[in-house]
Amino acid sequence: MIMAKAKPLEEILSYLEGFQRILVLGCNGCVAVCEAGGLKEAEVLASALRIQNMQAGDRRDIQELSLTRQCDKEYLAELKDKMDNYDAVVSLACGAGVQFMAEMYTEKPIFPGVDTCFIGVTEEQGVWTERCQACGQCILAETGGICPIMRCAKRMMNGPCGGSEKGKCEISVLVGRDVDCGWHLIFERLKKLGQIGRFAEPALDKDWTLSRDGGPRLIIREDVRP
Repeated sequence: MIMAKAKPLEEILSYLEGFQRILVLGCNGCVAVCEAGGLKEAEVLASALRIQNMQAGDRRDIQELSLTRQCDKEYLAELKDKMDNYDAVVSLACGAGVQFMAEMYTEKPIFPGVDTCFIGVTEEQGVWTERCQACGQCILAETGGICPIMRCAKRMMNGPCGGSEKGKCEISVLVGRDVDCGWHLIFERLKKLGQIGRFAEPALDKDWTLSRDGGPRLIIREDVRP
């Protein structure tokens, strides 16, 4: 699940200078789950913008809507007959949704209302943590279901390094909180599974051309194309 957090209101206000008819557009996908960009958050942001307008004596028209997803054309198409009613859109989708909407509605400024952070999980209510960096070649079968690329601060394929102490990573001091050593977690997991022999085997070469460093990535499934 893609995690995001709301941008500061002051930053969003700076985007909207000079625009009179504004749509705050929520997304009921990932960002709704992490309580950053669903319908509820769109309503809250639109309300905050209206309050700012009233205090400033501004009469701008601010509306809010939310789509099932902003990363699918079929849902974005639901706005086709409404876009002429707005001068600008504040999208609360992830960065992918903002860009896809900008590609579809080229005549309208589309501004981001959230900062897209990472692919992660819900630890508990109000707490989300990163679990995947979408590297393009998953190696979780070899590491007990724990990703060294994401969980290791150095992205080491063979670890742990000399900075691991008592199961914690050396960056704990820098970030001000305990950060588990990814390779310590992998070792303990493989030991519990009775697969500790995997830990002694050097990792296979990883194809980093499948990662984001090779430019925008593409998946084509001919079996599901029309």
